[in-house]
Amino acid sequence: MFRIGDFKVGLESDLFLMAGPCVLEDMDTCRAIAEELVKVRENTGIGVIYKGSFDKANRSSIDSFRGPGLEKGMEVLAAIRDEFGFAVMTDVHEPWQAEQIAKTVDCMQVPAFLCRQTDLLMACAKTGKPTAVKKGQFVSPGEMKNVVGKLRASGLDDIMLTERGTFFGYNRLVNDMTAIEQMKQLGAPVIFDATHSTQQPGGLGSASAGRREMAPLLARSAVAAGANGLFLEVHTDPENAKCDAACIMPVGWVEKLIRECQAIAEVIRN
Repeated sequence: MFRIGDFKVGLESDLFLMAGPCVLEDMDTCRAIAEELVKVRENTGIGVIYKGSFDKANRSSIDSFRGPGLEKGMEVLAAIRDEFGFAVMTDVHEPWQAEQIAKTVDCMQVPAFLCRQTDLLMACAKTGKPTAVKKGQFVSPGEMKNVVGKLRASGLDDIMLTERGTFFGYNRLVNDMTAIEQMKQLGAPVIFDATHSTQQPGGLGSASAGRREMAPLLARSAVAAGANGLFLEVHTDPENAKCDAACIMPVGWVEKLIRECQAIAEVIRN
């Protein structure tokens, strides 16, 4: 069990939420999303981590919007934390970024495509910040023991793992809900990424397609399977989001979904 912001994270902790835009956009958009997430937090009591990437280094096309960059991105996240009281999180793509990012964020996230990068994992561990690692779409749940092993060998015990789907042919992801329990057996709480699990990677040729309408169904299923937390990329205007517009969730859907998932979690706990 460990703390992120003002709530506890662990195998026996209450359901928590990581949510925010895929990529940090302008301050007004980021603030509008945060305002809606404050309502969710106040109305449901769920612990919320605000997530936004300062750079998405793995976009499908070189012409895709990547984000504001490290310096400006950290300014946005710091402002969100200070104004709304959220713990904040961002993606780390390269080892040299970890130390700089750790000065601002409350926890780090390693993207799925980079989950086996030893130097990156070690750099995150050395900051001492809680770190969430997304299971690669090409990695089995059992193989994540090696990820956990690298982080622990580098001095970090505050580890979270994220299920976000596995490749199933071209442009298709599927979720094996037994992966949640398998990864929990490694001693790390498991988060379910409901929005990315609906993604159809590269499905639009120069961008990813997706089926956001399926995200609530998957989220409820994951909580029933024992997920400790949910990851949702959300937006006030999904159709015009600068990243993952096809699968990012309208922030207006979140409160109802969280209430449903909390009710499921309560049944599972009892």
